[in-house]
Amino acid sequence: MLLFKDLMWFFKLEKKSYISGIVVLVLVAFLNLFPPYVVRVIIDEISRGVLTSVSLLHWTLLLVGTGLVVYVLRFSWRLMIFGAASRLSRLLRKQLFDHFTLMSPQFYQKQRTGDLMAHATNDIQAVEMTAGMGVLTLVDSLTTGGLVILSMALFISWKLTLITLLPMPLMAWSTSRYGTMLHKRFHRAQAAFSDLNDKVLENINGMRVVKAFGEEEAELEAFRSLSEDVVEKNIAVAKVDALFDPTIQLIIGISFFLALIFGSIDVINGSLTFGQLTQFTIYLGQFIWPMLAFGWLFNILERGRASYDRVDTLLKINQKINEKDGALDRFDNGDVTFAKASFTYPGGKTPILQNISVRVRQGQTLGIVGKTGSGKTTFLRLLLREFDLNDGDLQLGGTSVYDVTLQSLRSKIGYVPQDHFLFSTTIIENIAMGKPEASFAEIQNAAGIADIHDDILGFPEGYNTLVGDRGVTLSGGQKQRISIARALLLEPEILILDDSLSAVDAKTEKSILESLRQMRAQKTTFISSHRLSAVEEADLIIVLKDGQISEQGSHSELMALNGWYAGTYRRQQLESLLEEGAEH
Repeated sequence: MLLFKDLMWFFKLEKKSYISGIVVLVLVAFLNLFPPYVVRVIIDEISRGVLTSVSLLHWTLLLVGTGLVVYVLRFSWRLMIFGAASRLSRLLRKQLFDHFTLMSPQFYQKQRTGDLMAHATNDIQAVEMTAGMGVLTLVDSLTTGGLVILSMALFISWKLTLITLLPMPLMAWSTSRYGTMLHKRFHRAQAAFSDLNDKVLENINGMRVVKAFGEEEAELEAFRSLSEDVVEKNIAVAKVDALFDPTIQLIIGISFFLALIFGSIDVINGSLTFGQLTQFTIYLGQFIWPMLAFGWLFNILERGRASYDRVDTLLKINQKINEKDGALDRFDNGDVTFAKASFTYPGGKTPILQNISVRVRQGQTLGIVGKTGSGKTTFLRLLLREFDLNDGDLQLGGTSVYDVTLQSLRSKIGYVPQDHFLFSTTIIENIAMGKPEASFAEIQNAAGIADIHDDILGFPEGYNTLVGDRGVTLSGGQKQRISIARALLLEPEILILDDSLSAVDAKTEKSILESLRQMRAQKTTFISSHRLSAVEEADLIIVLKDGQISEQGSHSELMALNGWYAGTYRRQQLESLLEEGAEH
């Protein structure tokens, strides 16, 4: 019952629907007492030999009218209570989705995608069941059960009622015990489903790798093992679940047996009529549903409790990037300054960036190069505030990025990450994702600058071509260029290209960079790359080594230093010439 207390915030929100639904449920419970009374009257009239066709027609019409009214009322309470439960499901899913969008990358490093999906599907479904069927079973078992017992005791025989209720404490004990067992087993079953969900998602996303390494059988065996674990844990739930109905039916059967034995004695003694005994047994039959509902209520509540705990635990995780009170929602453009910036990933011991100081003037292009793991991507992600600095400051236009809202900061930035993600929709919708109101001409222009326009026109459906899940139908270079076009369409004050030209050839790279220089003459651009030809025209280039700036300057200045940059540049140029010679 504690779950109902936890959901009280929602019941207050939907109090009109729930109160109306409960009132209608109670009214239905009252009306259901009428048919057994009619049966009693007719049987007693038959016993006395006084039943007439007029009387029979009268009672029959009353039964039909009652049935029609109950039909309408039952339709009404379903709309009210189950409709409200559906709105709870929608609200919880929205809360989860909003929560996911606010979480930092650290959150996603710890959580499995399949597990998050299971929370948003199976778990919320179980909570919705509690808010709908759970409320129904609680109210119906109390009202129908209470009214039936009162009717049997007050209008027929309180002694016989007391005798038939003797087995009920056994039911209360057994359902409580089953409920405890069910809670533990259902929690384990949901966790197993999360594991299976995660494995399926992992294999769908990594199917090419699995096939390339010939690991189909190994993955199939792993899936089979997880699937069997899910089945085993759900069978364990089903075993407890299967105990509810037989236990309740057995106890109700004992009550029927007692009613027939002692009721027949009362009829023989003349303290009850045949009609009253018949009415009593019909009421006892109506009492089966409240008892089943009461047992089912424990089942639903325990499932809902386990699922709500999982969802609530997830919602309480606070790993989002927090904004200062009174953060600015507008600030001036200008130079980007890293002032003695240092950063270590949460939970890590080794600094990723140390004492970074660099100033990029508005309209300049900064090139970031260095060996793999030197901190290039981290440097750029700090500008997006995916993480916060441990020491130092990061300023835009003289204003610390920590003094402005995330929305205002990120609205100035266009970002093309290393792992270029495309949605399984059309090319035009992928490019226009950040600016859905963009005209077709604007989209074509952005695609032209990214050097992908001609490729798109070569597809059978042009810009309306579906790219498939994660852009599976496109090459790596095409996906990169569509990602670049998506960022360029925003015309951002700051453009970040995080190794976003690695999958294109040298000629295409040169064309894109030349177009960017012309388009973004007055705007700031950050380019991270392993291929140094991508940054040689940058106004300023920094070389990161072990999280520190080991070299900085223009291309010509760095070549004159004859350090890591110069040596790597010459080697890459030689490799490029050798590749061109091999092709010829």
